[in-house]
Amino acid sequence: MAVVIAVPGRPEIELTELVLDYTGTLSRDGVLLAGVAERITALAARLRVTVMTADTRGTARRELASLPLTVELVRDGEAKAGLVRMLGPDRTAAIGNGRNDVAMVRLATLGIAVLGAEGTAGELIRVADVVTADVNDALDLLADPVRLVATLRD
Repeated sequence: MAVVIAVPGRPEIELTELVLDYTGTLSRDGVLLAGVAERITALAARLRVTVMTADTRGTARRELASLPLTVELVRDGEAKAGLVRMLGPDRTAAIGNGRNDVAMVRLATLGIAVLGAEGTAGELIRVADVVTADVNDALDLLADPVRLVATLRD
């Protein structure tokens, strides 16, 4: 159970963990975005999925209840980074859009910033390995990691 990313000239990455932000990344105005549930369900066959959120609108647990993942309520970005440390940064991919996602994206072996309707923190874009147009594009990169080769190679 893993996602392997083989970029020429770089050490192979074997991901076993996926951590995701909820508010503004997986959702808009507290509602799960179309296409996300199906993609997470498929990825959960290969990765352990954890959603970390301050749950700004109080909807995350309800919106995610039917999905094969764990929801962790956190107070800030340092709590998100702490979970990445516990899971093992070298085997974790992190996806987010906000300022409180900077530390987890920086720590993770693969950090992805998503551009969404609720905006993306400029600081996050500066530390991410990859920036995608939306979360479904980010999840699709993990489903087909060969797509990452051209983006990440030297």
